[in-house]
Amino acid sequence: MSVIRSTDARRIETPNAVMTTFASPTQGGTALALWRVEMSAARSGPRHSMDTEQVWTFLTGTAVVDLDGEEFTLAAGDTLVLPADLPRVMRSEEGFTAVVASPAPSAAVNLDTGDRVAPPWIV
Repeated sequence: MSVIRSTDARRIETPNAVMTTFASPTQGGTALALWRVEMSAARSGPRHSMDTEQVWTFLTGTAVVDLDGEEFTLAAGDTLVLPADLPRVMRSEEGFTAVVASPAPSAAVNLDTGDRVAPPWIV
């Protein structure tokens, strides 16, 4: 069993959002990653895919997710299961907060540049 104190949560800022990691392989030795996403208003994430499934539960605000060409609008209380390996883009006009769980480690591919990265909030 691991206890991860709130003071040990890892916080990572990107141009579009702040990710706060609550648990991951490098924080607690789990095979799952759990983090909070706080996306700012009028932002859009990059067009990418993930090599693992993700489960997103929206706590505040709204988001539009383009998943392989199909758009879904999510609001507080909604949960979205994103399959692995499908192109996705997430955007929000008002901003949102969500909690996300995913197998870890996992990797993202930026579909515009071809770059493959391990998001630091998942490791």
